[in-house]
Amino acid sequence: MMLFPIQFTWPYGGRSVFISGSFNRWAELVPMSQVEGAPNVFQAVCAVSHGCHEHRISAVTLNQAMPRISEEDVQACRHRISVFLAAHTAYELLPESGKVVALDVNLPVKQAFHILSEQGIALAPLWDNCKGKFVGVLSASDFILILRELGNHGSNLTEEELETHTISAWKEGKAYMNRQVDGHGRPIPKHLIYAGSCDNLKDVTLKILQSGVAIVPVIHSPSEDGSFPQLLHLASLSGILKCLCRYFKHCSDSLPVLQLPIYAMPLGTWVPRIGKSSSRPFAMLRPTASLSSALNMLVQARVSSIPIVDDNDSLLDIYSRSDITALAKGRAYTHNLNEMTVYQALQLGQDSNTPYEMRSQRCQMCLRTDTLLKVMEQLANPGVRRLVIVEAGSNRVEGVVSLTDVFRFLLG
Repeated sequence: MMLFPIQFTWPYGGRSVFISGSFNRWAELVPMSQVEGAPNVFQAVCAVSHGCHEHRISAVTLNQAMPRISEEDVQACRHRISVFLAAHTAYELLPESGKVVALDVNLPVKQAFHILSEQGIALAPLWDNCKGKFVGVLSASDFILILRELGNHGSNLTEEELETHTISAWKEGKAYMNRQVDGHGRPIPKHLIYAGSCDNLKDVTLKILQSGVAIVPVIHSPSEDGSFPQLLHLASLSGILKCLCRYFKHCSDSLPVLQLPIYAMPLGTWVPRIGKSSSRPFAMLRPTASLSSALNMLVQARVSSIPIVDDNDSLLDIYSRSDITALAKGRAYTHNLNEMTVYQALQLGQDSNTPYEMRSQRCQMCLRTDTLLKVMEQLANPGVRRLVIVEAGSNRVEGVVSLTDVFRFLLG
């Protein structure tokens, strides 16, 4: 397969924003007139469209005796999957066509906030032009921390406060907040966690799990010293799981663990009434809860999403870290977050410009009796990071199973 790296650069408020990608078929170039300040910018449009998947919950019998899982079967499954991942590389994750966006580390935070919202992405690698390399990642979690930090020093957040903070300054301030300083009180620079195109998928998976990040950039350098790096892809657990499902789907009978219901396995986070042990408390919110309480819960509970439920604990929606970028619309982040409800915040992201596949994947659900393979196939869909486990018929929330949960179980 021939691979053609490409990269676009345009000035945004005096700084640089990059879009780079790799294509082995063809890509269509269209003007990005919707990006303010970039009238002559072009973006690479993916030539492959993704279908939308809507999960429907049907009634099933839940009082069946749960099958017991044998340690031998678990170890055999883990060995097969480990061997597969070690035999394949990050290069195989690259789509036939696609794009990745990177931000200049000296870009003001406010502009970065708007770019992520306009591009419909929750994170982007950071490029330091002085160092000539990628130095980190700006994510939705950064914006949550920024809003909480600035909110602690005043009633409402002003645009001027965001304008004066560059991404670089924020990362330095974040190191002080986390007390990541040396003996002289200087911030300790964090090294970028990335993968090479030839790294095997098991190593890439372990990097994601051990570092607690959502993605690792796949970077290729034509030079031995690492100069002139090219950003090829953003590797995620979802993409790796898709490779696993494609390979094991037709030979799952040889791995009986994949045919067992998820309730029979030690994975996921469950509500106390289900009676399964969980490593952390389960968090839920009502739609009338304040946005500030949701952001605090995301940070304090160290979760990536919170189910939004009614008075009967039936699932209505889900609020995720990535939803924070919706506040860029109409500069909603300047409002008092204590006065904005979770429902109002979610409405900001529900407009006609949001791609249908993104809207339809907000509340992906599964049943406790669904097999591990079925859950894996759902999680392998683009944009899906977790499934809410619900009771059949009532959609009453019973738990959550995430990509991280599945991989921690599969790799032991």
